[in-house]
Amino acid sequence: MKHVDIYTDGACSGNPGKGGYCAILVYGKTEKILQGGEESTTNNRMELQAVISGLSALKEKCSVTVYSDSNYVVEAINSEWLIAWQNSSWRTAGKKDVKNVDLWKTLSDLLSVHEVKFVKVKGHSDNEYNNRCDKIAVSYYKNSNSEQ
Repeated sequence: MKHVDIYTDGACSGNPGKGGYCAILVYGKTEKILQGGEESTTNNRMELQAVISGLSALKEKCSVTVYSDSNYVVEAINSEWLIAWQNSSWRTAGKKDVKNVDLWKTLSDLLSVHEVKFVKVKGHSDNEYNNRCDKIAVSYYKNSNSEQ
């Protein structure tokens, strides 16, 4: 099975506000950059969309390591919040509706296809790919004039 590293980041100007995301897929020496955004969104939605974009680009079942600086995304997977939300009809432990449920459902479907490990990286630090993702995501929402 192929192994792919996916580096992701989302950015938002205002919360909600104009947002962008980026995923960089690395397979061997090959890199693929994916980007997009929305006119009115949140940082958490863009972080999720970056991961979804990266996993959706895979054409076959892969072993994947997702690197993200989003505690929201990484903890939801690694601490099994996503599983708990699914088992409680998309309600939090505090009995509130899970935010971004549409994206969590999409991500859950993608996680059932691939073998995925999530790794938390420190944002705006020494991870070259995370820094590139951040610059691309910010550039996307700063330079985009229409909803994608």
